Formats: sequence, structure tokens, C-alpha cells
Amino acid sequence: MTPPSSNKPGARNEQKVTLKTIAEQLGVTAGTVSAALNNSPAARSIPQQTKDRVIQAAQALNYRPNFFARTLRLKRTYTIGVIAEEIGDAYGATVISGIEDYLRNHNYFFLTVIHRHDPKLLQTYAQMLLTRGVEGFITTDTSITKKPALPTVAVAGHQRIEEVTNIILDHKRAASLTLEHLRGLGHQEIAFIMGQTLSSDSAVRWSAICEAADELGICIRPELTIQLEGTDSTPAIGYPFAKQLLARKQPFTALFAYNDISAIGSIWAFHEAGLRVPQDISVVGFDDIPGAAFTNPGLTTVRQPLFRMGQIAAQTLVDRIESRAAYVPKVAIEPEFVIRKSTGPAPPRRSDRILKRT
Repeated sequence: MTPPSSNKPGARNEQKVTLKTIAEQLGVTAGTVSAALNNSPAARSIPQQTKDRVIQAAQALNYRPNFFARTLRLKRTYTIGVIAEEIGDAYGATVISGIEDYLRNHNYFFLTVIHRHDPKLLQTYAQMLLTRGVEGFITTDTSITKKPALPTVAVAGHQRIEEVTNIILDHKRAASLTLEHLRGLGHQEIAFIMGQTLSSDSAVRWSAICEAADELGICIRPELTIQLEGTDSTPAIGYPFAKQLLARKQPFTALFAYNDISAIGSIWAFHEAGLRVPQDISVVGFDDIPGAAFTNPGLTTVRQPLFRMGQIAAQTLVDRIESRAAYVPKVAIEPEFVIRKSTGPAPPRRSDRILKRT
């Protein structure tokens, strides 16, 4: 029997292109090809004309490097493990976009896992990333309690842990900017929505708000303070808690929400109750997520440079992995206060109107 021809249309008859293949075609050594393609220190002694020929030949032959062979040779994977609370929320997505931007431009790859504040899941996923050869970790909104096995950078990390660099916002400055803005508009009766206990920023942010309020002579009343519960990352999370504040029948002229998501949900609740923002109640958020400027009205908020924080986290980790920078326990980020249409002067005789309308 005649064996089937391998030259039929669609038949695969391609040989794997290796460094040796390119070297033989150009009449150079495989080491020269490897140095030129990897831009290693040895490439400095190779003429630029030869480097260009190697690169052109690799492209023409559709050369694809063997990842596993390269990993074994260099003892590097150029891979980072990103551990996030959630990937679909605006906060986490923006931070991860910044991480991706830096790593992509520096020839690193990353693997992402989502733990949803489940300690067992967090431990399991961290171990899985280790077995896949990651060279370091970046975490977002994750509470780290013990020294990790690899260099780690924590976005919104607050605990002092050996070998962990915390990328943190100056929450005291953020709280002062917000409360000074509201006080300057004449607001004295201010309600507060605190963050969920699971969120790594909650305790630090609330402590900063209390400290700033005390310095500014603003009274924080327990009946005008409520704490978020649950893990919902949509505006719906703020809606029921704003409704609860209104149901207490305690007059207030402004709301300082834990984040933009809860602030947007609160605006929905106020509109539903027949209250106008900002004519009846001013609302301030926190984060300046992409949609904050496009709410109705546009949301006054504390801006965290989330994309930039992701870039800084990635750069800090890569610099440590490649021994370009020494370990630092903390990198502080300055907030910016963004004034939009959701805040305005405190209304006169607010208490009579809110009790009447609700």
C-alpha cells in the first residue's frame, strides 16, 4: 500500500523551528541567536547588523521560544500572581488594569485568582500560584496576616508584615479634604456609611474620618452612622443602608459614603424618597471609579489613582524580583478631592423638610 501523501492540502508538514534552525540558516552559533533574541548581556558584543538579521530570520521562520526550556535555563518564569477580592468591581478592575499595563510593557505575565475574603480559598489559591512558578504576589483589598513565601506588594494593605510592601492612600488627608469641603458648605448634620468589616480599608478609613472630624469640630452621631454589610459590589449595596438612615427620622444634610458604589446607591434611595441631590442632601463618595463622573448628578468624591496604584505595585514588585530596589514597607499615595454636582450648600431648616418628606 502506498502511504498517504503528506503534501495534500491542509496536511501539517512543518518542522519545529529552533535556535539551531535559525543559526544554521544565518551561519552563526545558536548562542549568538539566543543572546540576540533575549537581549542578554552577551548581546552587547554582537554587531547590530547581526542582531537585526537574527530577529528578521526569527520572524520569517515564525520562531516560537520553548517556554519550559527557557524557564529551566534561566530559572525564571517572568510570571506574577495577582490575588484579588473580586475582578468585576470597578475598584479591583482598575487596579488590575494598571498592573497589566506595567507588566505587559516589561515582558511579564500574570495569573489572577479571586478569593472573596474566604481565608481557606486565599490559602489554597496562593499555594496553587506557587506551584505554577510565580515569582511574586500582588494583592488587592486582601488582609495579609503572615510573612508570604515570595516578595509581595499589597494594594490597600495596612498590616506591617515582613517582606510585604503596602501601597496605601493617605486616608487622614482624604477625610480632612472631604469634611472641610462639607463644613465649608455649611453642613453640620453629616451622616456616614462605613465600610464592610471584610474590606481592608474600612477600619483605617473610619479611624481617619473620626480623627479629622474631631480636629474640625464635627460631631459624629451614632444615629447618623451605619455600616455596610455583604459583598455586593454594585450600587445596590448602598441603597438599603441609605433607606435605613432615612427611616431613623434623624435630620442630616450630607452623606459621606465609604465608596462611590455605596454613594451612587444612596443617591438612588434619596431620589426615590423625593429628596434632591444636592439641594436637600449632599453626597460624597470615595475612589473616583470610572462611572462616578457620569452619575446624576456627577459624584463629588475622593480620587484614588487606582490605575497608577496598580502600576506602582507592579513596578515595586518587579524591581524587587530583579534586585533593582531594596525592600520598603510602605509606599504612600496622595489623594485628590474632586468636586462635582452632588454637593452644594446646606439647605436652611433642613430638619423640618426631611421629616416632612420622609
